[in-house]
Order: sequence, then C-alpha cells, then structure tokens
Amino acid sequence: MPLEFLTPIIGDYMAPIMFIGLIVFLLSGYPVAFALAANGLMFALLGIGMGMFTPDFLQALPNRVFGIMANDTLLAIPFFTFMGLILERSGMAEDLLDTIGQLFGPIRGGLAFAVIFVGALLAATTGVVAASVISMGLISLPIMLRYGYDRKLASGVIAASGTLAQIIPPSLVLIIMADQLGRSVGDMYAGAMIPGLILTTMYVGYVALVAFFKPSHAPALPLEARSLTGSKLLIRSLLVLVPPLFLIFLVLGTIFLGIATPTEGGAMGASGALLLAMSKKKLNWSLVRQAVDSTAKLSSFVLFILVGATVFGLVFRGVNGDLWVEHLLTSLPGGELGFLIAVNILFFVLAFFLDFFELAFILVPLVGPVAEKMGIDLIWFGVLLGVNMQTSFMHPPFGFALFYLRSVAPGKKYIDKITGKMMDPITTKQIYWGAIPFVLIQIIMVALIIAFPDIVSVEKKEVFDDSQAEIVIDVEEELQPAAQTSDSSNNQFKISTDEPGGKK
Repeated sequence: MPLEFLTPIIGDYMAPIMFIGLIVFLLSGYPVAFALAANGLMFALLGIGMGMFTPDFLQALPNRVFGIMANDTLLAIPFFTFMGLILERSGMAEDLLDTIGQLFGPIRGGLAFAVIFVGALLAATTGVVAASVISMGLISLPIMLRYGYDRKLASGVIAASGTLAQIIPPSLVLIIMADQLGRSVGDMYAGAMIPGLILTTMYVGYVALVAFFKPSHAPALPLEARSLTGSKLLIRSLLVLVPPLFLIFLVLGTIFLGIATPTEGGAMGASGALLLAMSKKKLNWSLVRQAVDSTAKLSSFVLFILVGATVFGLVFRGVNGDLWVEHLLTSLPGGELGFLIAVNILFFVLAFFLDFFELAFILVPLVGPVAEKMGIDLIWFGVLLGVNMQTSFMHPPFGFALFYLRSVAPGKKYIDKITGKMMDPITTKQIYWGAIPFVLIQIIMVALIIAFPDIVSVEKKEVFDDSQAEIVIDVEEELQPAAQTSDSSNNQFKISTDEPGGKK
C-alpha cells in the first residue's frame, strides 16, 4: 500500500521515530536480537511504502550477514570465553584467592586487596565478568563475612573487581568495540592496558582509605587464620601465581608484539587453559562439555544480536538516521568536549537497561563515525566507552554483576562451617549500596581519560605535512639531445607548496 502521503508529515522525523520504536520494543521485554531485527524490518516496510528507498536497498542484508559469519576477529570471543570458563572451573580462582589472601592477611583490608588483585588476574586470563564475580562470591565472600568485613564493602569489592574483565585485556567488549569501530583488536588491547591498571589502583586506594578511617570495616586476618608462612607461603605463591602469569604473557604478549593475532592468541589461551587444568588433574569430559556448552550459548547470543543490529543499522541509515545522529551530536554546545560528555551520559543512562553487548552493537556504530569526523582517535574513543560501559554491570538496579553476586550471596541466616557461628545474610540493599562507591570511581576514571587523553596508549601515526613539500620536475633530460644534457641542470621547474606565489 502506497504511503507517500505520510512523507510530508513524518519523513523528516523517521530516524528519531525509529529509535523511539526500538526503545519501545526493548521495554516490552522482547529479546534484544529479535527486537532489533523486527524494528528494522518494520521501518523498512514503512520506508519503502513512503518512497524513501526501494526494495532493492534490502539486498545488502545477505552480504552483511555473510560478512559477519566470515569475520575472523569475532572468533576471538569463543576462544577467550572457553579459556576463561576452563580456568574458572578448574579451581584457579580458588587457589589464587587463598594464596593472595594469605599474602595480604596481616594487613587491614588484606582480603579485599586480595579480591581486587585476583579480579585483575582473572580479568587478564578469563575476560568473563560472570565467571569472576561468581567465583569470588562463592569463595571469598564467606571468608570476608567470617572475619568481620562490612557487608557493603565486601559485596562492592567483589562486584567491582569482577567488572575489571570489561577493560583489562583480553576483554570481550574490547573485541566488539574494535570490530564496530573498524580498528585493530591488538591496538584496542594496548590502549586499554594502562586505564585498566589505573582503575585497579583506584579500587585498592578506596579500600585502603576505608581500612584507615574505619578499621572495623576491613580487619586483618587473625593469626590463627594464617596457615601459610615463610618458605611454605613463598613456594605456594610461586606455584599458584606463575602459571596464570605465564598464560597472560603468552596470550597478551604475543598479541602486543605482533606475533599473533587476537584470534590466534585466543586459541593459544584456550590450549594453555586446557594444559593448566590437566596439570592440576582437573581436566575431564564433564568440565570440557560444560565449558563448550556455555561458550556456544554466549557466542550464539552475541551473533544473533550482531545480526539484528545489522538489520537495524542498515534501515536506520536508509532513513538518514546516520545524518540525524551526526547533526544532533555535532550541534551540541562545547564542540568535541560537549560531544564526549553527551555520549558518555547517554551510554551511562542506557546502561541502566541494556548490557554492554547491546550498547556496543546499537550505539557504537552510530556515534563512532561522528567521533571520527570530529577528529577523535577511535582507539581512544573505544577505550573511553569501554570504561563507561563497566557501569552497566555495576549500577543499581539492573547491574548484571550485582545479579551474579546476589545469586551466590547468602540470602538467609546460615551457620559458618569453620566457626560454627550463626551468620546474618547479605541483603540486596547492602549489595546495591556497596556498589555505588565503585560506580563513582568508574565515573571518575571516565573523567580522567577525557582530561588526560595520554592515559590511553594510542600509536602515533606520522602525518605527511605538505606545507614544505617541493616537487622537482626535470623536463630537459628527456626532451633535449644527449649532447645538451650537460646544461639540463639549469632547466628545472620547481613547484613549491609553501605559500601562494612560491614564497617560502
């Protein structure tokens, strides 16, 4: 049915109407991947009926879908996911927490420090937030409660340290960001390393302040709880810490040095994880099957969202949505700074409702081209948004890390296995309040990256400066006889691009 009569009415507003339609789809509870595709197809039919584009426009969809299926970069996602699941289920997290907890035990807040450092190590080996939060929630939370840690602090530290897997390579979100922005995954990893370490340090600093001003909230381990000392602790530390550190170097080192692609690094990491599990005699068919099953589910989830986002993105551009977004963002007051503030606020707000995959697939393709036109380095921009999207896991009421922790935290009174004491449960309110200081730290990190861009390591590319270029054309050598070439050096045209008129 021809719908040309609608063109004068809503033709200029199709892009914002389509975006609002997507929000309605998402709020209705429809699965994200299908919501994106359904919204795109519905507005495609509307756009064809209004004469905004022809049906031939949709012939680009098959090529886009096949392009996604043939994208080697995305293979890194199942590899790193499988590696993380094997390591987590082979007991590496438990060994790390126990050993590092013994190392920091005599210090106030030592257990919290141990959780943060283990969270950073798990982030650098697994890259999976759910695995990190659930592992540390099951292992360290009962210990922290046993020795009198504040419940809000304990839950906040566990949830926040788990989200380090968002920004510390091999982060899955950085792979998606690199793919969506058209940049190298290795460059994105290199750019994110320093911000990830700074964020870890800020977490440690916050715990140190709490331990200093409120010692009762973060006590040291009592003497009877420190079972390892001296040479035994040293040997245990070497045996536990060296294998994952070697795996981190194997994976990330080869990527940073350019020896391996991220996909090849992920394959080496998966193989290394299997070898580590085998060395601990934890490798069995049940473990591998569970890891493969979870990896397949996550990879399918990502792929379906990406296909749905492709449908939405194509139609959105067909209704000039890219031009609408560009005009909307470039017309903001404050220029580049105003653009960055607005984009980060948008990502922060939408993170209340969408997870990082959805944000990366829906919004990044829209704001990325605008950032590039404004002269913003896309590696730096991707890392900035990656840090921002950490908040999608943390801020109440829909933070996924909080849900993961809620699923393993004691919801009822229980008897501690070691002390035999009746322990109070952790309430959802305590988990939420514990997360807020770390959300604020993440926001401060976003501000620091904007204020000090050099925090993000970006490869400096040499730009050819043609202001001093000089082109010398020798015409006499070819045109004059050989006998006369001796005078040809005096017959050259010099074209200078310094200034009009040939001035230098």
